[in-house]
Formats: sequence, structure tokens, C-alpha cells
Amino acid sequence: MRLTVLGCAGSFPGPESPCSAYLMEAEGFRLLIDFGVGSLSTLQRYVGLHAPDAILLTHLHCDHMFDAVSYVVVRRYAPDGPYPPLPMYAPSGAPDRLATAYGQEEGSVEDVYQFYGLQPGTFPIGPFTVTVDRMNHPVETYGVRLEHGGRVFCYSADTAPCEALLRLAQDADVFLCEASYMDGVENPPDLHLTGREAGEAATKAGVGRLLLTHLVPAWGSESQTVEAAAGAYAGPLDVVRPGACYEV
Repeated sequence: MRLTVLGCAGSFPGPESPCSAYLMEAEGFRLLIDFGVGSLSTLQRYVGLHAPDAILLTHLHCDHMFDAVSYVVVRRYAPDGPYPPLPMYAPSGAPDRLATAYGQEEGSVEDVYQFYGLQPGTFPIGPFTVTVDRMNHPVETYGVRLEHGGRVFCYSADTAPCEALLRLAQDADVFLCEASYMDGVENPPDLHLTGREAGEAATKAGVGRLLLTHLVPAWGSESQTVEAAAGAYAGPLDVVRPGACYEV
């Protein structure tokens, strides 16, 4: 499997990155996980406008899905379009949320997306075996585990600490984990992880490599987040950037 980071800023676009969007590839099949604000730009820059074969939205906060609204134009109104509906795996309410954001006067977006509702469990998407489970976040949110060819990738989505995250990440080769909040301060509960909490989750789950994402530069120092994570996890650790690629 191959991961390409299209966006990694947490909660809102940062000065150097759009919001969450990650392209996973295996056997020529490309699964876009999340489609946050600004990531339609980097999709074109790094992999191509029509690269995704399917989309999975972990939840319906704008920083994880809003460019799926702009993508309606790409597929519906292209000179060589319209394109056939693209499979989209998303929480309940996604069809109405996307249609409302795009503009209800043009009707539904089910000519653009073929929706499949997420619920905890395991199912195939292309060559991937996908497992999702509910995370500790204010809205319906799913962490993601992908398996292919004996390798395992896990993505936390947005979450505060929870047992479901540890189950999804268990023995993952690569663990892409959010680290939005700073350690040592009073953060809102049941919303996000700190660097230390991301490192602790990686250690408890026995992952091979930890990739930190969803940092919020406006809220604190990246170096402090990395230091806190490294204090709790002794394995290889990186902070992801737009355009970065990783073999899983």
C-alpha cells in the first residue's frame, strides 16, 4: 500500500497545508480518505483531478469533507462529463449534508456519488479490506483500518482516547494519528488527542511507525507535540506534510 498526504491541517486550513485528505493506493486502485477544505487543490497537484476510485469520509465536519462539495462540479459539469457516480462511504446524513452545502435548488448529489452508509464492521473497498469503528468525537466519526497484502494501515480520524482506536490500530505497520491539542493545558474533553496521547495509543497498540497529523499550528508548537509523542512512543515517528508519500 502507498499513502500520499494531500492535506493534514487540523480543524481549519493552516498556513502550509489544506485540511485532512489522504490517498491510499494498492493494485492501481486509489481510495481517498477524507476530502477536507483546500485538498481539491493538492489532489490536482500531486495525483490528478480524477485520481480517486472511491472516497471514504470519516465524519462530516467541514475540515474532513467540504471539498467533496466542490468536487460535484468536477464530475457533473466537466466538458467530457457527466462522470458516473463515484462510490462514497460516509456516515449517515452525508447525502443531505453534501446536497445542502452545494445548493438544494440543484437537487441531490446522488448523480455524482453512490453512497454507502458506514457502520462498525469490516467490508471490501477495491483491493482493501476495510474495518471501521466509532471514535470518541462529538459527531458520528469512524477510525479506519486498511489491510492488504499482509500489511496494515490505521487512521485515527478525529478522536479523544478510546478503546476502539486501540483495537483498530493493533499491530498496524503504519498508524496515522491526529495530535491536535497541546499537553499540559486544559483542553475540551472528548474531542481530540494530544501528542502524548497519540504516542501512548501507538505504544499500547504496538504499531510499527507513527505518523502525526491534524496538528493545529495556531494552537501550539509542533516541536512540543513531537517531543510529547516521542516521550510516549519509542518507535519511528514523523509529522506528515502535503505531498509526502509513505510505503505501508
